[in-house]
Amino acid sequence: MAITPPVQTILVVDDIPDNITLLTEVLNPHYRTRIATQGETALKIAGSASPPDLILLDIMMPGINGYEVCRRLKENPDTRAIPVIFVTVMDDIQDEQQGLELGAVDYLIKPISPAIMLARVRTHLALRDQTRELQRLVHERTTELEITRREIIHRLGRVAEFKDYETGLHIVRMSHYVLLLARAAGLGDTSCEILFSAAQMHDIGKIGIPDHILLKPGKLDAEEWAIMRRHPEMGGAIIGEHADDLLKTARILALTHHEKWDGSGYPKGLQGEEIPLSGRIVAIADVFDSLTSTRPYKQAWSVDNAIRFIDENAGSHFDPKLVQLFKTILPEILRIREQYAEDAREERE
Repeated sequence: MAITPPVQTILVVDDIPDNITLLTEVLNPHYRTRIATQGETALKIAGSASPPDLILLDIMMPGINGYEVCRRLKENPDTRAIPVIFVTVMDDIQDEQQGLELGAVDYLIKPISPAIMLARVRTHLALRDQTRELQRLVHERTTELEITRREIIHRLGRVAEFKDYETGLHIVRMSHYVLLLARAAGLGDTSCEILFSAAQMHDIGKIGIPDHILLKPGKLDAEEWAIMRRHPEMGGAIIGEHADDLLKTARILALTHHEKWDGSGYPKGLQGEEIPLSGRIVAIADVFDSLTSTRPYKQAWSVDNAIRFIDENAGSHFDPKLVQLFKTILPEILRIREQYAEDAREERE
């Protein structure tokens, strides 16, 4: 069964009743019409939840004229795409030029020919439909590319995890902890989304650490520890410098997630708010998950002991304000921990 396309809406803007009657009689057999007799009313209708598909706009009206209406429509991102056709008695070539320069798609001189007006309306509605479809396809493709990019970043994070531990669930849990703490710290949705994805690459530099050091079932000696401390800078070098916000954030996290609030961290010995907020957030999330997970060199700590350690190191290792926020969101943290537990993955497999 064929689907009937929705009837398109034309907004007729004119202050003379006879003109409105003429235009609506021509349009009504084919389109739904709305009417505005003033520019201010036209702007309200165009910016409403149900905007018109096209606007027929007179120029000479009381209040703001048609030129000003068109200018405001094109300045507003929400109404910019609505096609505007001027319908006016102003037939000077300079008037037409001004209208088109303001963003109108066409310029009709009164008295109008109904057949020509309908043809122009059909043409510009068809062009808008094509533009909408093109925008939809571009958005769809852009979304696909963004999903692919984020999946690549996730897989790169898994590379470091598979080299370091037996599972990649650490980066899954830690990234969710980061997201929760970032929201609690007041970061906006876009920043939180970027941080969530970028956190998955924080340990990418461990690719450059030899296995006999990375997987050693005991404490590292001074020489081994010096090599291990190089992984943040290795991560920064692997990611490189980019204008892209996600990769820029990933590099910051790789370089700063082992910095400490009191300046005793590495590789730069940054102190307090010299450490980017994103790095301070990841530091807490990373340590909590590392403490509560089994590693080649230790058994998992209890949640209570891990929280006690983080609390005791607030103001030395960790940003004290973020520690307080982390404790307030602990129920959500534990929900994530349970959802992505190692034994939970084994059950799913």
